[in-house]
Amino acid sequence: MKIPVVWFLAWIVVTLGVPTQIAAQEAGDTSRLEDVATLDGIIAAYYEVVSGAAGVERQTERDSYLHHPDARAIVTGVDSEGTAFIRNMTLAEYHADTRASGNPPFYEWEIHRVTQRFGNVAHVWSTYAWTDEENGAVKGRGINSIQLYNDGERWWITAWIFDSESSDNPIPRVYLPSEGGV
Repeated sequence: MKIPVVWFLAWIVVTLGVPTQIAAQEAGDTSRLEDVATLDGIIAAYYEVVSGAAGVERQTERDSYLHHPDARAIVTGVDSEGTAFIRNMTLAEYHADTRASGNPPFYEWEIHRVTQRFGNVAHVWSTYAWTDEENGAVKGRGINSIQLYNDGERWWITAWIFDSESSDNPIPRVYLPSEGGV
């Protein structure tokens, strides 16, 4: 039986591409070293990878590079009935959810940060603002709680969780810019 060339090429890509991508993530793909060399770099990249216009696929490969292979993405919120919920996912599950939503327009940026570091671990309270238009008016704010690990060569995001600001959940002053700000 003759195997179609397209199937053979797809098999090559899957067989060679996936292990290479995993190895690059674990060994450290130096093409994006600026993203993970410092806390400032990894937090800036964290916001860049989730932002984009409607229908534009997010930077999942770059996002995977920022995250440790065992990282967790934790989404919280309150449903329409006012009940709090939590969804604890792998990064791949989070990316699948993002793709399933059709990549709506979303732009998120940091407006303030409180960093606590001890040895090779860091916790970043990163206050953010977001909008659905590039350079548009702020539609909401919240705080990302980001846990990071430095293996001696680079930073890794090991987990993140966030909560959104609301009238009954205002952002505490300590997590807001002291002057001006959003």
